[in-house]
Amino acid sequence: MKNFRGALIGCGFFAVNHLHGWRDAAGAEIVAICDRSEERLNTVGDQFGIVARYRDAAQMLAREDIDFVDIATTAPSHRMLAELAASHGKAVICQKPFAPTLADAKAIVAACDKAGVPLMVHENFRWQSAIQQVKRVIASGEIGDVFWGRVSFRSAYDVFSGQPYLAEGERFIVEDLGIHALDVARFLLGDAENVSARITRVNPGIKGEDVATILLDHGNGVASIVDCSYATRLEREAFPETLIEIDSSRGSLRLGQGYRLAVTSPAGTRHEDVSPPLLPWASRPWHNIQESVALIEQHWVDCLRAGSEPQTSGRDNLKTFALVEAVYQSAAEKRTVPLSALLG
Repeated sequence: MKNFRGALIGCGFFAVNHLHGWRDAAGAEIVAICDRSEERLNTVGDQFGIVARYRDAAQMLAREDIDFVDIATTAPSHRMLAELAASHGKAVICQKPFAPTLADAKAIVAACDKAGVPLMVHENFRWQSAIQQVKRVIASGEIGDVFWGRVSFRSAYDVFSGQPYLAEGERFIVEDLGIHALDVARFLLGDAENVSARITRVNPGIKGEDVATILLDHGNGVASIVDCSYATRLEREAFPETLIEIDSSRGSLRLGQGYRLAVTSPAGTRHEDVSPPLLPWASRPWHNIQESVALIEQHWVDCLRAGSEPQTSGRDNLKTFALVEAVYQSAAEKRTVPLSALLG
């Protein structure tokens, strides 16, 4: 079977994880990289043995024989780069957040549809092995029908040391981190119909919000709370773990700190250690996220080979992106926002 040849655009903070994942992926290889910084190009290119290095994406796409493009830049450049790749007939992976606006995200989906190329958003949190196990328990029916859930990410970790630009945006935690938690809620409990949210800024040294509390109405009597904070000091720092609570008709589920899963059913309570593996290139405490990068990239390769739509396709991710927009709208207007008003 052929190896799919890929190009990575953006060699910044998180892109190294992408490249480690691609190196491990069965059936794919990155043969070219692109970044505006020659220093980053050389550092990353030398580390991963990639000879083809470009500072101009259009030039790279015109010259290189590739099957897909992995866009790992910041959101303002996503639409331009995705449309450029689609115009060359290349399949597209786009880092989250999908785009600066919902209109831009919809335009990317339309451009890839028109070009007939696959599109996936690199929404990797749902691929963490602990969260995948939560999904398996729910799907098995062991605890019955879900009626309530909570997806929580609370920490005081200094995320700005590695990504200082996060402190400068008018939007912060919902757009950067909450988007992951909202996607996990969708993954576990289904699409939301209505959103009610409150956000606040505790850290005076940043421009955007660093705390968010969100109520999702999933319909059919199912509700969930999604809460995120980078202003929460705990006895034991939980970063970067996502904690999950599920209540169902025949039992409950709790994913707690240290990747401890407790499942209560009519048969009693059982405990599982769902700690992610520490990949050879990964480092604690990031190893859960690094593992999910490798898993979503393998999923992409498998979908390309099968001709199937990825779980987090552009079309699917519009629903997660709309949740983000609904959160900001609800918090600003202090009212419940229906998703139908944003998705049409």
